[in-house]
Amino acid sequence: MPTKFNYMNLSNIRQEVMQTLEKSMDEFLEKFIKPIEEIWQPQDMLPNSNDPQFIMEVQEIQELAKDLDDDLITVLIGDTITEEALPTYEAWLMDIAGVNQHDKKGWSQWVRAWTAEENRHGDLLNKYLYLSGRVDMRQVEISTQYLIHDGIDIKTAKDPYRSFVYTSFQELATNLSHRRVALQAKKSGNYHLSKMCGYIASDENRHANAYKNFVARIFELDPSEMMLAFEDMMRKKIIMPAHHLRESGGKIGELFAHFSDAAQRTLVYTTQDYIDIMNSLIKEWNIGDMNGLTGSAEKARDYIMGLPERLQRISERMTTPTIPYQFKWIAV
Repeated sequence: MPTKFNYMNLSNIRQEVMQTLEKSMDEFLEKFIKPIEEIWQPQDMLPNSNDPQFIMEVQEIQELAKDLDDDLITVLIGDTITEEALPTYEAWLMDIAGVNQHDKKGWSQWVRAWTAEENRHGDLLNKYLYLSGRVDMRQVEISTQYLIHDGIDIKTAKDPYRSFVYTSFQELATNLSHRRVALQAKKSGNYHLSKMCGYIASDENRHANAYKNFVARIFELDPSEMMLAFEDMMRKKIIMPAHHLRESGGKIGELFAHFSDAAQRTLVYTTQDYIDIMNSLIKEWNIGDMNGLTGSAEKARDYIMGLPERLQRISERMTTPTIPYQFKWIAV
């Protein structure tokens, strides 16, 4: 059994570790965050409404969007809704131990900078969907409002160690999802959408590298507790941000399975991808060769090292429905 963690009494060591890492914040921001005046903005990849060619460019977007498979555009919509639920993620990150949201520097500066970059993703994809002519935008907006309204418990509480495991995993997953949509859009000849999703995937990969770096540094400072936190998150499983998806008139969370099935059918994000991400983090953080652990942390490592193989066996028995669900998001 994993060691119980008292979320109400975060150890002083965790606070000290966060303060130690905070001293490198200028380094983190320079390496993992792009200057606002230099990074791409949604308008760079969308038709300019002041341009005489605007209507023609919108018509081209709509013609190309007609060729997108219903499952693929469903995944794109779900990704968009997930990106637009940003207020939930920022509120959670601002609340973890070691982050002082009233401070203009340090960890709160990181959270604001990360949020500002992520905010562009939902803006871009939302506008694309609006222009595409394939989507019932009111239904999409209802689902977005519900997702923010309903919130989500990712089982990290205020613990920075668990939170950074989650963000490392999740940023890798979103990078993969956007990258796969980009590849499939390119195959269908939709180079415009492919470029947009490719740029978003690049941001997600850079953010994943940041959070993986945070965890790697925590392993150097507090290896046993970081190992226990990693184990705990793997036992709980990484809950996707879209876990509580629902449509108009629906119940909380009942849409997520259908969304996951669409992602599985299109091979945009699969059960195998979950296992592969886990394996990549085990390798990235050198879990198998880590020394100086306590007895309980050694047991935690044993669990982590054996988990991908166990999940692999389970995944081989899983099946995905072949008949797509009729989402209200898709315009008819």
